[in-house]
Amino acid sequence: MGSNSSRIGDLPKNEYLKKLSGTESVSENDPFWNQLLSFSFPAPTSSTELKLLEEATISVCKSLVENNPRTGNLAALIKVFLSRTKELKLSAECQNHIFIWQTHNALFIICCLLKVFICEMSEEELQLHFTYEEKSPGSYSSASEDLLEELICCLMHLITDIPLLDITYEISVEAISTMVVFLSCQLFHKEVLRQSISHKYLMQGRCVSYTSKLVKTLLYNFIRQEKPPPPGAHVFPQQSDGGGLLYGLASGVATGLWTVFTLGGAGSKQQTPELSSPLANQSLLLLLVLANLTDAPDAPNPYRQAIMSFKNTQDNSPFPSSVLHAFQINFNSLYTALCEQQTSDQATLLLYTLLHQNSNIRTYMLARTDMENLVLPILEILYHVEERNSHHVYMALIILLILTEDDGFNRSIHEVILKNITWYSERVLTEISLGSLLILVVIRTIQYNMTRTRDKYLHTNCLAALANMSAQFRSLHQYAAQRIISLF
Repeated sequence: MGSNSSRIGDLPKNEYLKKLSGTESVSENDPFWNQLLSFSFPAPTSSTELKLLEEATISVCKSLVENNPRTGNLAALIKVFLSRTKELKLSAECQNHIFIWQTHNALFIICCLLKVFICEMSEEELQLHFTYEEKSPGSYSSASEDLLEELICCLMHLITDIPLLDITYEISVEAISTMVVFLSCQLFHKEVLRQSISHKYLMQGRCVSYTSKLVKTLLYNFIRQEKPPPPGAHVFPQQSDGGGLLYGLASGVATGLWTVFTLGGAGSKQQTPELSSPLANQSLLLLLVLANLTDAPDAPNPYRQAIMSFKNTQDNSPFPSSVLHAFQINFNSLYTALCEQQTSDQATLLLYTLLHQNSNIRTYMLARTDMENLVLPILEILYHVEERNSHHVYMALIILLILTEDDGFNRSIHEVILKNITWYSERVLTEISLGSLLILVVIRTIQYNMTRTRDKYLHTNCLAALANMSAQFRSLHQYAAQRIISLF
């Protein structure tokens, strides 16, 4: 790395990385940091290239693990990043491309190192590595014991307070990615973590004050679906549409995380993540990971509380005094984004989370007069059951179960007439009610399950959805009536 462009194959021999990971301490005021951080890096565009990156840098990272207790270079690098972020907002307003570029590169290196550190050591060892300074071997300073907390708070501040411009897009994505990597500790523990460093800092420390602002920012990032800036919009080379190295790095981590959080990670089919907006996708991944953190022994998950209690911007009623992390968001914009993004299982998981946990959202959605915009993408997921991974299908089915618990929904779906459902290939449906189409898709899912997967859970829930709707069946399409009879 350094002032020239770097290639993956050159990283183990790079003199700047050798110095960072070597036996010599580097002061945070050393000009070395400007040299180290002045690099451009061609982002890997495939899992193979990501694997090559990890293999190329593992020797550097292990060398740093070995030498950092004596040199304190990890802490020095983090302090360099923290000092730069204090001027980041002003740099964005002044269009200081070089300063933002170098700050971005510092975070890039921190994230890559953090991922290896988390893979290689326990949380206790990881915390110790943030405390080592340039002293005798193994010593540390009590004044620096909260450097890790300071880094996390800084990342939250960067995500929530730095204006989103072309020159800050990449560093915003990588701040979110670094948070996802930090939260990946759960992946390396068989038991559910209830007293991890994530609980210590995110649920009980200074970071808690960012809760509502962070959740609101991540939701709006998902809603807006901001695309990466065009080539030439910033000083470091524009990456492919995938959004850069850390997008792929943290997406892999987050995919594993939320597979744990959903239905046991069942299913072998992998969906390709939507890459049109790396910022929106990474924001969604971080939001889901935060929402699914287990409660601490002495404190509930504040991020889940925020997701459970936020209200519509048009709702002027006061929040109950018991709601600690209150905020408002535009429900219409959120509803539109959820309708448009259901091709990804992470967006379906967000929809399920909101319907299940936030009564304000559930009431709003059930009152919509255009429910077909939400229901049709869910039905299409179930229709293409053989092309989806099983936890995506389960989530779609549970969403239907939640919706069909409402009698008003069950009545209204038979009043919505649809024309030319092109993705339904068994029969040409030139005109059919939404209710009849829902019946057809659920019965088709039951029959697919009977002949292929024979999953008792899927079978029970499909039948439960039909039972929920049955009292409100009205003016069924002839084909839907035939399928009901044939099912029995």
